[in-house]
Amino acid sequence: MSNSGADADADAGADAEIARVFRHEYGRAVAVLTRTFGNVDIAEDAVQDAFAAAVQHWPAAGIPPSPVGWIITTARHRAIDRLRREAAREDKQAQAALLAAARSGGGPAAEEQVLVEQAGRDEVDDDTLRLIFTCCHPALARSAQVALTLRLLGGLQTAEVARAFLVPEPTMAQRLVRAKAKIRDAKIPYRVPRGAELPARLQPVLAVVYLIFNEGYNPGATPEEPGSPARAELCVEAIRLGRLLTSLMPDEPEAMGLLALMLLIESRRAARFTPDGDLVLLPAQDRGHWDSDLAAEGQELVRQCLRRNRPGPYQLQAAINAVHSDAASAGDTDWAQILQLYDQLLAVTPGPVVALNRAVALAEVRGPAAALAAIEGLPLDNYYLFHAVRADFLVRLGRLPEAEDAYRRALALAGSEAERRFLEGKLRSIGVGL
Repeated sequence: MSNSGADADADAGADAEIARVFRHEYGRAVAVLTRTFGNVDIAEDAVQDAFAAAVQHWPAAGIPPSPVGWIITTARHRAIDRLRREAAREDKQAQAALLAAARSGGGPAAEEQVLVEQAGRDEVDDDTLRLIFTCCHPALARSAQVALTLRLLGGLQTAEVARAFLVPEPTMAQRLVRAKAKIRDAKIPYRVPRGAELPARLQPVLAVVYLIFNEGYNPGATPEEPGSPARAELCVEAIRLGRLLTSLMPDEPEAMGLLALMLLIESRRAARFTPDGDLVLLPAQDRGHWDSDLAAEGQELVRQCLRRNRPGPYQLQAAINAVHSDAASAGDTDWAQILQLYDQLLAVTPGPVVALNRAVALAEVRGPAAALAAIEGLPLDNYYLFHAVRADFLVRLGRLPEAEDAYRRALALAGSEAERRFLEGKLRSIGVGL
């Protein structure tokens, strides 16, 4: 092989390693630097500078023994150099950040690299957990929580986050700037909630991760969106965050339950759409296209949750999906067990959407008439699935004119092209022209 070929291989190897470290370690590095300097903006800028330096140095110098240690140490040194220059101009923010770094031991001894290489990852992981709770603080709007979580912990570029959520990049950039300003100005604490405060604060964290997953999994607003890389990447990132939460909080069964739920749902991705992008509901899916490894991992996590006997909403939803995964065919589904699980879920988390989902299982166990009676009066008139489910019950009862009205209402509310095509097919199936 020529030298130029060897150089190209080295460059490609370095680029691949930088991309891997960026994806998996960006959030940890930002978390460590946030503790060091007490400021998310300074931490993020420093880590980005360090990765830019890696792009310049690693192909020629080789990949360092501890890539993340190199990134953290380089980021801190660059941040301190920059802050010293700014502090000399009497920049109060820079002076405060330098003081925070000094208090955290920010000297030349490369404390963070020692943390990563010698002392294990406990303290680094604690920093990551602190950053997760900071991103998901209740003082921030939910949209800001999601954007910050993806940007700071996932390392997604602003353009990637904007594309995934179908908003212009300037809009997302403003959202991120406002969120970080809120953290700074409101002095949102960079800490993990303690004692009785933790369960209430954990729920928004789990909800943000699940929202990220659902944004990637649900049908998009355009025909190409369901399988687009931007949306699939959101599911990958949500599952990665779920694994991180589970490893950081091994005694929290709801974190494990959320991870199990996402794995079980994600295992069905390949069967959810036809090659033309048409939606395929679970009973009609080709189960041979399900990812058996993801399903098996999710089922094992559900079993671990059951052994703990501390049921919560995510664990119960995961258990429901595990029952579906257990069935070799739609006809083999244990609907009685699913109904029992929905009864528990409704008791733990009462709400109209849970009641609607429970009615689907009720229809399989006790028939469509009982299910229809169970959903009448639910305050879901603006939710397209309510009308679609109601239409299905009416079709099974032979009440086709009412079913047509319900399908048309669902069609008017549907949010994506895939959902609209599915509902149009349902209308045609009962002999209605469009």
